[in-house]
Amino acid sequence: MRIRSTVAVATGVLALAALAVPAAQADQGAPSLDKPTATERFSGAEAPSARQSARAATALPTISKVTVNSGKDIVLGTTNAKTINVSVTASHASGIYDAYVDLWHGTNVETDIDGLLMMNEEAATCTASSATTSTCKMTITVDPQVDLYANSLAGSWNVTAGVISNDGEVYWNDYHAKHRVQRYSKLTVNASPEPVVKGKTITVTGNLTRANWETSKYHGYTNQSVKLQFRKKGTDTYSTVKTVTSGSYGALKTTVTASVDGYWRWNFAGTSTTPAVKATGDYVDVQ
Repeated sequence: MRIRSTVAVATGVLALAALAVPAAQADQGAPSLDKPTATERFSGAEAPSARQSARAATALPTISKVTVNSGKDIVLGTTNAKTINVSVTASHASGIYDAYVDLWHGTNVETDIDGLLMMNEEAATCTASSATTSTCKMTITVDPQVDLYANSLAGSWNVTAGVISNDGEVYWNDYHAKHRVQRYSKLTVNASPEPVVKGKTITVTGNLTRANWETSKYHGYTNQSVKLQFRKKGTDTYSTVKTVTSGSYGALKTTVTASVDGYWRWNFAGTSTTPAVKATGDYVDVQ
């Protein structure tokens, strides 16, 4: 089968640098950074029409949509692996035979890759919606104990998308899109005393922490703006009272004056590396 060498972004032979894997991941084995090129991925995908026809095709397949994890950020804690769904919708005059998606971290696909998340399947499951268009589905499993060996991997990842048509034409783009992989966050709250006399002081404390992939533990997220919010008993809406900056170990602390019964919580808006999180409201009875 002939696979055209023309692709959206050139992909050469991948040069890999030696990696120092933290001790927490040493027992799990080093992550694989052996990212395939278009030719490597589709070399065995001999599409039926390609075997039956020797005509010279000219047009490449087109990708109209790539969906990773239903469009949501991929958020990982310290231990549990997560399997996400990925899909590619593509078109070609001869129809779509197979597709491929991976996520890679780095600045240059040929010389600077320090993270790689590849699809589980040998081939995608493609369902045709017409003679020319198909949606191909795959899954990717992310294991923080293996794949996310460094905290520096949190943030934006590149999405590679490729398809091969029924007559052997290939579209491949190592920079098709961006997608975020984030460190799971936790947020606690405690408002005291409970109950409290109206007009007296309520002290609200808490901790903002996030997954540390290098130690497989949760560490405090310091120097972050976190909103203190209040919801009056019998209502559904929280209002922001003040904003506090997290201190050492992610500690939060402030005081307010007791006025009415209600719920107090902390609300963190999130960053590019860490998702937003809200503490469960802590009820205070004001007497």
